[in-house]
Amino acid sequence: MAFSALRSDRGLVRPSAPTPSGMLDLSFIDKLPVLRCNARTLHVFRRGIEAVQVIREALSRALVPYYPLAGRLKESSQGELQIACTGEGVWFVEASAKCTLDAVNYFDNTASIPYDELLPDHVPELDGMDPLVLMQVTQFACDGFVIGLIFCHSICDGLGAAQFLNAVGEMARGLKHLSIAPVWYRDFFPPPPQQANAAVLPNLPPPMPDYRLEHANIDISLDKINQFKREFQELTGQTCSSFEIVAASIWSHRTKAINFGRNTEVKLVFFANCRQLLHPPLPEGFYGNCFFPVTVTASSELLTKSSNAVVVKLIQDAKAQLPNEFSKWMNGGHMKDGVDPFAPPLIYTTLFLSEWGRLGFSQVDYGWGPPVHIVPIQGSSIIPVGIVGFLPSPRKGIRLMTWCAEKAHLQPFLDQMLKLI
Repeated sequence: MAFSALRSDRGLVRPSAPTPSGMLDLSFIDKLPVLRCNARTLHVFRRGIEAVQVIREALSRALVPYYPLAGRLKESSQGELQIACTGEGVWFVEASAKCTLDAVNYFDNTASIPYDELLPDHVPELDGMDPLVLMQVTQFACDGFVIGLIFCHSICDGLGAAQFLNAVGEMARGLKHLSIAPVWYRDFFPPPPQQANAAVLPNLPPPMPDYRLEHANIDISLDKINQFKREFQELTGQTCSSFEIVAASIWSHRTKAINFGRNTEVKLVFFANCRQLLHPPLPEGFYGNCFFPVTVTASSELLTKSSNAVVVKLIQDAKAQLPNEFSKWMNGGHMKDGVDPFAPPLIYTTLFLSEWGRLGFSQVDYGWGPPVHIVPIQGSSIIPVGIVGFLPSPRKGIRLMTWCAEKAHLQPFLDQMLKLI
């Protein structure tokens, strides 16, 4: 069915009380060029009477402890990214839809979602500096609602963004104090040796590939996931995670479907939380970026001939090296090798995976229960990506959202993945 949202009000939501002013430094990870982008998501809720007003007021209250998010991203005279704590606020759009969420099946079919209608639309020129957070709340005729969120990645990783939304939820539910107080703490380690200027070097774009990736969802039941876990344990005597099962499956089945040459080197890249790898670990409430890419490399021949258990083991072995690799990067070792782990090749033979199930978005509650559905939005049509999340409620299992194959390879890839389903 045709869908449109009527936007009735737009404007800045400022902190509800006075907040500190001045400049805040970002961490070295925050300032990486790869994070100079916005993350976009949709959050679908079954019920929420007068949700727009409730969330707007809660957002204003949450911006008092999270006051840096009400500021603006700026560059210092030395070219370093900083946060100007101006208290100007975040961009908020109020919208409504005449249909019910049931009529659009709670946007279960992510291939046909009208993203432009549900995400915040044009922001007027605000002194040349965009807000760090943009939100649209669309109320539906059934009293359900959808939050369209745009978040500056230089300020928060997924865990940090979810922590902020949970804080807004607590304020919406009338809590006087947050269960987790936010902690800025962006000086947790100095710029790695020989990398002091790396974050301000021009980030030259790679040559544009000549393919376009197609979207597909692959739903995997909890029973099937548990079956694969049992089989892996029987074969190896060890345990594995749901993410490792799905990662091994998509990597190997995609490689088979595309039919790379037998000696082709293929890579799997995913990002691991490193908060507990620092000494001492980062304090609870830290909401900045703290992650490191885990890169697994294999030949296409190995992947196409190996069992799923063998590929899971490859992934586990790479994860086991994370503490060493992260420490090496902190001490400048990768730069000595001429390798930037945060800049893997953006080519068809590199598959990027992201795990969304553990970020905390699924626990956000504005007073009417957690979301039915979380929808990450594709950032690029040329970077092969898979996102591992949950099936829309009340179903139990994994939804793998992919943009990892061009049209000629999409159906062979889906046929391969049927072996997992």
